[in-house]
Amino acid sequence: MPKIRVLVVDDAVVMRKMITEVIARDPQIEVVGTAANGRIALQKIPQVNPDLITLDVEMPEMDGLETLREIRKVYPKLPVIMFSTLTAKGASTTLDALTLGATDYVTKPANVGSISEGILRLETDLVPKIKAHCRHLRVEGPPGEHTQFISKLKPAALPPRKTTRPVEIVCIGTSTGGPNALAEVFKQFPADFPVPIVIVQHMPPMFTALLAERLTATSPVKFQEGRPGQVIAPGNGYIAPGGKHMEVKREGLRTILQLHEGPPENSCRPAVDVLFRSVVAAYGPAALGVILTGMGQDGLRGCQHLREQNGQVIAQDEKSSVVWGMPGCVVQAGLADSVVPLDRVCNEITRRVKDSRLARAA
Repeated sequence: MPKIRVLVVDDAVVMRKMITEVIARDPQIEVVGTAANGRIALQKIPQVNPDLITLDVEMPEMDGLETLREIRKVYPKLPVIMFSTLTAKGASTTLDALTLGATDYVTKPANVGSISEGILRLETDLVPKIKAHCRHLRVEGPPGEHTQFISKLKPAALPPRKTTRPVEIVCIGTSTGGPNALAEVFKQFPADFPVPIVIVQHMPPMFTALLAERLTATSPVKFQEGRPGQVIAPGNGYIAPGGKHMEVKREGLRTILQLHEGPPENSCRPAVDVLFRSVVAAYGPAALGVILTGMGQDGLRGCQHLREQNGQVIAQDEKSSVVWGMPGCVVQAGLADSVVPLDRVCNEITRRVKDSRLARAA
């Protein structure tokens, strides 16, 4: 099989060497060129014909955002993974890049003790994303973690669907491609939505707070990063902070958020499974779960718990997903009540919430 061809664009010699070394360790990927800024990168693309580009955000002469704009004019489908810093500025620029059409992002290794540690971090963060975004090249190898998990998971022994309980909360899980997917889902959401929305988006600290601000700016729904002890309210959205698990807990007639730094699940913190388990414990069949685009299997167990308690699950379809890992696991395990393209997720959520509440009124 042909190798995945990668063009590495970064003004720092050390980063170019680190990325090149990481890629050289994998027999399925190769670096076919490097560039120190965007202008050189644009000249090299037709010369080396890459399958994917890694693109630094901050560069002289032509920065990452300007370069991305030019790439998208000529190569609208070419996967581009942005490299950003773990700073407020880096987070803001990364969200700008995703809006402009970047496929994904990786944060540069920070606070690592040596180059070898930095390389290990890149192996964990970068290589799986390169392969995930080049699935069309039919990369061979052992099954992914989520595939192995599905093979061990017996078909869900779900109870017969009873009369649907009125939905009292919507819980959403997403990862790769999630920021743009969430923006699409909520841009035409009703301002008087009758239940709270809790969300896990796999992102580092600082990124999630900015994401909440941006979703609020483009949606009738008010979003915020979840705070410990916060009482959740209908029509509001709460995003789990990067680096912390978020759970919901009933306290009398109100529901509050709890945050903690427990062990990662599915290599994630925050984890969708952690949030969904708490939602099931607090709401049982009155919960509606939604799994959007993302790598891996996070959310699969949570959806199984939800369906076992007669809750409802919506999954994004494969065609509209940037990566059909998380929703694909849920669909293949037989846990989804409906599988819909991204542009229908909003209507599907609002319809199910409305229908469940009309059924109660009847």
